[in-house]
Amino acid sequence: MQFYQSPFWLPGGHLQTIWGARCSTSRLPQTRAPQFVRERWDTPDGDFIDVDFAGLDSTNPPTSGLVLFHGLEGDSSSAYSQAFAALTQARGWALAIVHFRGCSGEINRAPRAYHSGDFEEIDWIVQHLKTRMPTPLYAVGISLGGNALLRWAQERGTSASADVAGVAAVCSPLDLMVSGRALELGFNRWVYTRMFLQTMKRKARLKWQQFPGLFNLEATQKAKTLAEFDNVFTAPLHGFKDTADYWQRASAKPHLKKLQIPALVLNAQNDPFVPAHSLPQSHEVSSCVTLWQPAQGGHVGFPVAQGRGLGSHVLAMPGAVLDWFSQWRPSHG
Repeated sequence: MQFYQSPFWLPGGHLQTIWGARCSTSRLPQTRAPQFVRERWDTPDGDFIDVDFAGLDSTNPPTSGLVLFHGLEGDSSSAYSQAFAALTQARGWALAIVHFRGCSGEINRAPRAYHSGDFEEIDWIVQHLKTRMPTPLYAVGISLGGNALLRWAQERGTSASADVAGVAAVCSPLDLMVSGRALELGFNRWVYTRMFLQTMKRKARLKWQQFPGLFNLEATQKAKTLAEFDNVFTAPLHGFKDTADYWQRASAKPHLKKLQIPALVLNAQNDPFVPAHSLPQSHEVSSCVTLWQPAQGGHVGFPVAQGRGLGSHVLAMPGAVLDWFSQWRPSHG
């Protein structure tokens, strides 16, 4: 994947991003779509999260386990989720796709949502998954989910290896300030930011109906950028002073030297969400970190030509991540 090349007819980060999310065929040929089994877990604060499982078949015990943390406003139907589901099924792995609060199709109960540095939530989830999933267990986070996953591994330090055998962050905005500002400009603002805000504003309205006066509803509905929305919703609901405080404290990049577990950090250099100049360099990470920074791929795109014509699939990235995980299989596993 570090040497990824896009199809010639998909030049540039925007096309690779949009095609990968909207136009690619995720599933493997001649493989039935993964059948998810959803579980609802009650949280200690009276809320819930929904987890979609696949591959936990007692008649064909899985050889490994993977937990996936999705990106901003993602879920188990996202193209990357379906691609990982197809490949884990083909390889005999079990898969758990964790939905952050409010992302499973139903608004959550508590006066909070989710955010890019939600490492305490991830720790609670991982501890529960350890009792349900086969070993070795690996964890992958996509975009926002990858940043949050790395923050968890950074906070856990050497003890993270007692929970998972390795982690991977795919196309994650590790410097939230830089990525947030990038999403305020040009095409990014008019396409991606508007898409994100459409569902985020709807969820804010539902949350306000649950807890009238919890935040400034009018300000959330008028927000034109993620910074404006985070300033009146995400930051105050999760204990941050404002957007700047949230983005600074939640960013994983300043703490990459703390990682004490095998960690893959994959970012395309033409990712519209994550400017190349903000990507971590080898001197900024610990010896446990592998950096893959291909020139192309877009944001969670990495489409690969499929046969003749203009068809493509997005299986190359999940396949490369699973291959990378496999080299860290514990000798006793």
